[in-house]
Amino acid sequence: MKFKGSKKATPKTITKEILSTSVSPGTVDKIIKALSGLESNIDSLNENLADMKKQLNQKAQKEIDQLREQVIQMATKEAETIISDAREKAKSESQRILTAGDMNLKDVQNKIDTKFNEAVDHVVSTVLKA
Repeated sequence: MKFKGSKKATPKTITKEILSTSVSPGTVDKIIKALSGLESNIDSLNENLADMKKQLNQKAQKEIDQLREQVIQMATKEAETIISDAREKAKSESQRILTAGDMNLKDVQNKIDTKFNEAVDHVVSTVLKA
C-alpha cells in the first residue's frame, strides 16, 4: 500500500493513517443497518430455499407414488393377460388330453369286449366238449 509522499509504507505509517482517518458515527450506523438488512435478506432467502426444497421433494414424492401406481396397474394387467392366456392353453391342452383318453378308453373297451366274447366262446366250447 503506497501513501502520498512515501515510496514504501511501513507498519507505523499505516497505523497512523488508519487512526487519523475519521469515520462519522452515522456512516457506521448506516453500514451496520445495511449489513443487518443484508443478513435478514439472506436468512429470508435461506428460509424460502428450504421451503422450496420441501415443496420440490413433496412434488417429486407424489410423482413417484403416481408412477409407482401406474407401473403396478400395468404389471397387474399384464399378469392377468398372461394368466388368462395360460388358462386358455391349459384348457385346450386338457381338452385334447381328455379326447385322447376317451379314444384310448374306447379302444381298450372294444379290445376287452372282443377278447371277452372270444374267451366266453372258448369256455363254452370247452365245456360242451367235455
